[in-house]
Amino acid sequence: MSGTIGPDYPDQKELEDLVSHALDLSRQKGASSAEAGMSFAAGLNVTVRLGEVETLEYNRDRSLGISVYLGQRKGSASTSDWSEKAIKDTVDAACAIAKHAGEDPYAGLADAELMAKDIPDLGLCHPWSVSAEEAIDIAKRSEDAARSEKGISNSEGGSVSTRTGISVYGNTHGFLGGYAGTRHSISCSVIAEDETGMQRDYWYSVARDVHDLEQSESIGHKAAQRTLSRLNAKKLKTAQVPVMIQAEVASSIFQHFISAISGGNLYRQSSFLLDHLGKEIFPSFMQIHERPHLKKALGSAAYDNEGVATQDRTLINDGVLQAYVLGSYSARKLGMQTTGNAGGVHNCQIKPGELDFQGLLSEMNTGLLVTELMGQGINIVTGDYSRGAAGFWVENGEIQYPVEEITIAGNLKDMFKQIAQVGNDVDMRGNIHCGSLLIENMTLAGE
Repeated sequence: MSGTIGPDYPDQKELEDLVSHALDLSRQKGASSAEAGMSFAAGLNVTVRLGEVETLEYNRDRSLGISVYLGQRKGSASTSDWSEKAIKDTVDAACAIAKHAGEDPYAGLADAELMAKDIPDLGLCHPWSVSAEEAIDIAKRSEDAARSEKGISNSEGGSVSTRTGISVYGNTHGFLGGYAGTRHSISCSVIAEDETGMQRDYWYSVARDVHDLEQSESIGHKAAQRTLSRLNAKKLKTAQVPVMIQAEVASSIFQHFISAISGGNLYRQSSFLLDHLGKEIFPSFMQIHERPHLKKALGSAAYDNEGVATQDRTLINDGVLQAYVLGSYSARKLGMQTTGNAGGVHNCQIKPGELDFQGLLSEMNTGLLVTELMGQGINIVTGDYSRGAAGFWVENGEIQYPVEEITIAGNLKDMFKQIAQVGNDVDMRGNIHCGSLLIENMTLAGE
């Protein structure tokens, strides 16, 4: 979407002109090539706690970043000042840095023939003209709904956030592209208490279009119900058990997969999936695709951070790794071509199976349902995995009681191979779209 999106926002053409000007200045300073990006965003954040406004924030951010190349030497600089002098000083700073940088044979812009030619409208911009008073009312309704549930004793607040921005990228290949985007969210977090202690949980909804958000009251009720369900949690004995990871946290498992096949870890030889291209790393039923052009999706983009056109790709076909995740620098280091992933993946989709959430519980029969993961015990070099967890103990396909203060551990290679089912309860609230996962066996460390 181009053009003006509101009276408080600069016109996209203005940003395009400033990027072009910065690139012209770079050439005048002797740069053999250059790239620049500009962004502007403004938003509103409101938090209500116990019925009173706790925070009310308006924010406006803008930036200009430029990278220049003097042959194979690179220099980068940035500023939040868009005045003529500031832009000139930023270009001068980038050029000065490049003059003192060492030569890097892999440095440079992405190949010109890979630049995006036609930029489709992906429906990413849906401004929400909500006033502070309206946002406060929405946050209050969410929190009130949660606090109305018997057993809720305290609140961490109901929140509403909205943000609209414009981004433009250009380089000396002649590429100049931009788009406007929005992101809106409603969330609620509350505390429940009984004779065994206190528990906290939350729920949220996020979307580019406010009409795609869950109702505020529904978010509050879900936050309360999730919190209440955690009361009277027990500990478990150390054991080897099947583990089902609920959809809203299952995406983290695939974030580790993406990290392991990303260029930086590969060329540094610091990935447990090094040299696994063409090898089976998941069960044969697994399919993982990248879909960058989904309308309204949070991860959609017509081009990556280098202007390279994005396209639908298959990462895993029948369990076999088909492709890496590369920007131009890492691709050159590996003797390959960029995959249009400078800046990361765009809508990574794990193909769901036929079973819903309850169906997966029945399939597991007896084991651990994980609803929360804590800590960062992941070693991408070896694949070793160990994280704190909370959730529920399941017997005969039915939830029996909440559990806490446990750790689940294994190795990501083994965990990938032992995925028995992927649920159809897909969580779309992010860049990785995944249903709940059933893993055949993991180590549960408890008492």
